[in-house]
Amino acid sequence: MLRHALRAALILSVAGAAWGASGLAMSKDFDQSYPLQPGGTFELQNVNGTVEVEGWDRDAIEVHAVKTAKSKESDLDRVSIEVDAKPRAVSVVTRYPQNAGVEVAVEYVIHVPHSAHVEHLGTVNGTLRIAGVDVIEDLHTVNGNIEVYEGGGSVHAHTTNGNVHLELAHLGSGREEKGEATAETTNGSLVLAVPSDVQANLDARCLNGNFSSELPLSLESSLQPREIHGKLGKGGAPIHLRTVNGGIRVVVLRSTV
Repeated sequence: MLRHALRAALILSVAGAAWGASGLAMSKDFDQSYPLQPGGTFELQNVNGTVEVEGWDRDAIEVHAVKTAKSKESDLDRVSIEVDAKPRAVSVVTRYPQNAGVEVAVEYVIHVPHSAHVEHLGTVNGTLRIAGVDVIEDLHTVNGNIEVYEGGGSVHAHTTNGNVHLELAHLGSGREEKGEATAETTNGSLVLAVPSDVQANLDARCLNGNFSSELPLSLESSLQPREIHGKLGKGGAPIHLRTVNGGIRVVVLRSTV
């Protein structure tokens, strides 16, 4: 159900992309697949547009992208999608001509193996969504939300103007006994959902907002409601949560979410 909801959300976001609202917008599709060995890595850097990544059961990466131009159809060919595909690593980069003022948005829908190691997902203007991937590392946008569902790994999520929502089934991976999680925003709220038996050291700070936790928290120090240092369970994996204008919530991960 979650994956269908995510897919529907992305279809709506593509339909209403930054300059796709006008009936005059022009678009061009990009569709390619690349084999990836189990445990291989994936990274993507975009500029303008939402990026969605979803795990699946195939040992391949499927890239679907839609380039949309605001005013000039010729701009579509001036923005390129460059792929470096190797058996154990695939990277995708959106390239814009320098100092040209090209108004093109690129929306991505990517399928990767569940076991893939997502090293980096980035955009400047757009939301990042990722679901069903076991090992996630760096997620970065400036103007947009970050959303992780059915994820794990040592997640570092950073945005400036947007909310962060992380649902992590585990911290770390088979290659590391203890992972970590970091979520930061300036203008937005943070929600972290973790299993009820998680063992972690929590460090949370919100300048203009409140903190709350559904999980029992053994406080080591507190400047409530703005700064919290404590342990979930017996302590363990470090969790760092930061926001300036917004609240922070730590909740129990529920399979029905």
